[in-house]
Amino acid sequence: MTSIAELYSLFLQHSVVCTDTRNIIPESIFFALKGENFNANAFAAEAIEKGCAYAVIDEAEHKKGEKFLLVVDVLKTLQDLAAHHRNQLKTPVIGITGTNGKTTTKELINSVLKEKYKCFATKGNLNNHIGVPLSLLSLTKEHELAVIEMGASKPGDIEELCNIAFPDYGIITNIGRAHLEGMGGFEGVLKTKTELFRHIKSHGKLLFVNADDPLLMEHAREFEHFTYGKTENADVIGTLVSGEAELVVKWKTKKNVAETKVASHLPGSYNFPNIMAAICIGTYFGLSEEQIKNGIENYIPTNNRSQVVKSGSNTILMDAYNANPSSVEAALENFGKIKGNNKTIILGEMLELGETSAHEHAHILQLVEGMTLTQAYFTGSNYMALREKFPQNIYFKDVMELVEFLKKSPIQNSQILIKGSRGNKLEKLSEVFTPTA
Repeated sequence: MTSIAELYSLFLQHSVVCTDTRNIIPESIFFALKGENFNANAFAAEAIEKGCAYAVIDEAEHKKGEKFLLVVDVLKTLQDLAAHHRNQLKTPVIGITGTNGKTTTKELINSVLKEKYKCFATKGNLNNHIGVPLSLLSLTKEHELAVIEMGASKPGDIEELCNIAFPDYGIITNIGRAHLEGMGGFEGVLKTKTELFRHIKSHGKLLFVNADDPLLMEHAREFEHFTYGKTENADVIGTLVSGEAELVVKWKTKKNVAETKVASHLPGSYNFPNIMAAICIGTYFGLSEEQIKNGIENYIPTNNRSQVVKSGSNTILMDAYNANPSSVEAALENFGKIKGNNKTIILGEMLELGETSAHEHAHILQLVEGMTLTQAYFTGSNYMALREKFPQNIYFKDVMELVEFLKKSPIQNSQILIKGSRGNKLEKLSEVFTPTA
C-alpha cells in the first residue's frame, strides 16, 4: 500500500490532480474515485495511457505496474493528501459556508483580498467532500491567503470538511431553509452549519459574523469575532444606498467617522450582507479603503449568479444557480421593489425539501399572488402539482417546454426575474433570451 508520505513526495513532483479521464492533464496524478453509478478504477489504465504520471487506485486487480498506486480508499487518500498539503504550506485559510450567498461572498472576498495578497479561492462551487480536497491541492507556497467554500447536504458535512481544510477563520453567510430533506429539518441545518463555528473555537483564531443576524450572533457570542452590518455596534458598519438594481453601499469602521462609497455590479438588497462580509474581511486583513473599493467594484458576477443581463428590449435579473425557500423569498422581495409596469418572473422548482416541499412551494406561490406582475411562469413537478390552487400562473413540466412556449409567445419590453437551481437547467432559456451588448 502507498502511504500518504510516499504519495506526497510524488505529488510535489506532479502537483496537478485529475479525477476524470475526459480531462486529463499530462504528468498529473489520477485519482480513481467511486460513486453510485461509476467506478474510476476501471479507467486508471486509460488515464496512464493519456499521459498521467500515476494513477491512485483501491482495487488490486487494476494495478498494471509501478505507475498504479494501490491504497485502501481513494477518496479518503485524496482527503488525507489534501489535509497534509494544507498543513505543510500553513497558508491561512478562511472557511465559508451558509445557506445562501456563500459562492458570491467567496468571490467578493477573493476580489477584495487579491488587491493586497496573493489569494486563492475555491474555483466555482467545488465545495463538497471531493471539491474541497481538490481546491486545497491547488494551493502553492506563493499563496498568502486561501478562501475555501464548504457546502453541506447532511449533518456532519461541515465538520468533515473542517477536518480536511483546518480553517483559521470562519464565516457563515446565513442559515436558512435548504437541503431540509437530508438535514432532517431546520434544526439539522443550524447544527450542521455551526459546525464551522465550533471548529474555529477549538482550532482557529476568529469568526466574521453578520451583526444584523440574531441567530448567528447568538451562536457566535462565546467565540472571538469581528462583525459587520448596519448596526452601530458592528466593527464595520454599512449603509444601503440603493439596492433594487446594482447595489450601492457606504461603509465605515467603528473607529473611523468617514464613510467610503462603493458601487457594485450585483443586483438586489439581499447581496448587501455579502458585500459587507467582503468589506469586513478586507478591513480585518489591513486593506485600505481604496483597495476594498476596487475589489468590490472589480467583481463582475458570472455563471448565471446574480447577473443583470440585457436581452433585446428586456432586462433580466438572472439567478439560476441556486434556489431554496430563503433565497427565493429574498429575490421576490427585491424584485417587487423594482419600479416598472411590465414585470415577469420565471421560477424553477426548489429541490431537496423533503416532506416540507409542498408547503414551501405553496408559500412561494402565495407570495407571488400578492405581487403586481404581468405574468408568472413556473417549471417543475412541484409547482405543477399546485396549478389548480393557483390558476393565474402558467406552468410547465420542465424548462424545455417553457422554451418552446416563449419562442412562440416572446416576452418583450419587460423586467424579468429568472430564479432557480442548477437542477432546473434554466440556463437553457438562453435560447430565447440572447444577451445583447
